[in-house]
Amino acid sequence: MLSPQWPRNSILWTVPMTCSVGTRCKESHTMKNPENSTAQIGIVGYGVSIPKRRIDRKVIATAHRWFNPGLMGAAKGRRSQCRWDEDVITLATAAIRDAVPTDRIDTVQDLFLSSTTLPFADRQNATVVAEACGMSSEIRTLDNTGSLRAGTSALITALEKASTGVKICVAADSRRAKPGSLDELSFGHGAAAIAIGSDTIIAEFIGSHSVSDDFVDHYRAAHSPFDYQWEARWARDEGTTKTLPGAVSALLGKVGLETKDISHVVIPAGSQRDAARLAKVSGLSDQAVIAPPELECGHLGAAQSGLVLSRALDAAQPGQYILVAGIGQGCDVLLFRTTDHLLEYRDRKRAEDAIGSGIEDDNYFRFLAFEGTLEMEAGIRAEADLKTAHSVAYRAHDQLTGLHAGRCGACGTVQFPKERKCVNPDCHEIDQMQPYPLADKPAKVVSFTRDALAYHPDPPSVYGMIAFEGGGRLMIEFVEWDDTPLTVGAPVRLVFRIKDIDHHRGYRRYFWKAIPA
Repeated sequence: MLSPQWPRNSILWTVPMTCSVGTRCKESHTMKNPENSTAQIGIVGYGVSIPKRRIDRKVIATAHRWFNPGLMGAAKGRRSQCRWDEDVITLATAAIRDAVPTDRIDTVQDLFLSSTTLPFADRQNATVVAEACGMSSEIRTLDNTGSLRAGTSALITALEKASTGVKICVAADSRRAKPGSLDELSFGHGAAAIAIGSDTIIAEFIGSHSVSDDFVDHYRAAHSPFDYQWEARWARDEGTTKTLPGAVSALLGKVGLETKDISHVVIPAGSQRDAARLAKVSGLSDQAVIAPPELECGHLGAAQSGLVLSRALDAAQPGQYILVAGIGQGCDVLLFRTTDHLLEYRDRKRAEDAIGSGIEDDNYFRFLAFEGTLEMEAGIRAEADLKTAHSVAYRAHDQLTGLHAGRCGACGTVQFPKERKCVNPDCHEIDQMQPYPLADKPAKVVSFTRDALAYHPDPPSVYGMIAFEGGGRLMIEFVEWDDTPLTVGAPVRLVFRIKDIDHHRGYRRYFWKAIPA
């Protein structure tokens, strides 16, 4: 049986081998040819979440033409942007729900959330995501931050230890940028989740290599909302072009492969040209480079490597090698080999569906308001105190975060919120309620109201009643119906979103909302 052994800065699989004298050797020898090994751990699923709202870069550049006309040269394609009710936690939740089937969520043993824009500095964000996804409370959760390669570093950590359960590595970012900057055009918001396991592997893990180097091409101080960028050409010539080639060479040397063996190359650059240049200086074929989604959604920060890896898995065939890089204060390089299970998995879903979809938005002022850069006059209706009673919220956190209703064990009636007494007039049993998750249940619109008088960050406020298949009703907010008619009977699916933000205390409350199915 294979056993993992990790030399310094790398991961290689080793196996007991027969020595030249014909006896069984007691030492483990590093296998230089992955073709002769049997994988024990690798990728078993992947998912992508990108905000549906996309703004054309020409809209942004045109608004700043009076001040910085040079931006028009970079105003190609569109970028993704979070609505006011989306952030790293909601994006990560959506990506995981896309990557892991509901009936396998209870097999998750570890959750690693990587981001440079976590909503909470002292509240574990990964725990909120785990509860929203319906994971067991007896798992390990970890926030990983501080670098754009946080996602690949977490992926290596998850791959270091084989287990019977599933490990989730999800990376998400919603970086802000100064108005009129190139970052405002190039940044995008989104998340990518990679599920690691040992059952039905679609891409087996071969090895990794990491380099740590405090090369500062950009940074963001702890209390600063924006990145500070250094000169781009210097960063290019002195940074990744010198670090990445050595890491690639070291990894391929350890696993006994050559650059010509690599079929797909994942480099988290902002453009196809930059990714191809980095591949070329690393001795890799620029034809093998998977194009970053530059024109579809922009650079997703810590989630960029995972997003482009998802694209690679969409395109790969069984038996091909995929090299994945993570860049930021050094670099990570990982190597995978696809299996026959990939084709079956890909028949069910593709990451490209999320990358290519979206709703066009040509309102730059709304873009600024959602970014938090433009403070709108909200009026006196927005002055309500949104202080959270944390004791009450904790007692009901399984209902608020996990959306667990109650199902009567005596008559089967489903009700939300869950109460001690069954609401069925023919039952009224006491303390017979069993947890009944609603988040993944199909539902339809029963009624809806558009309210233009009450304060809402994206007016009008639209809310109403939905009925779940199998029982249960819920008063809920409707969002993202811009290009779909909202009608009674319309099918919906639920998404985890920000309910409201207490700006005085810096606290966010989350709940579920209904979008078109």
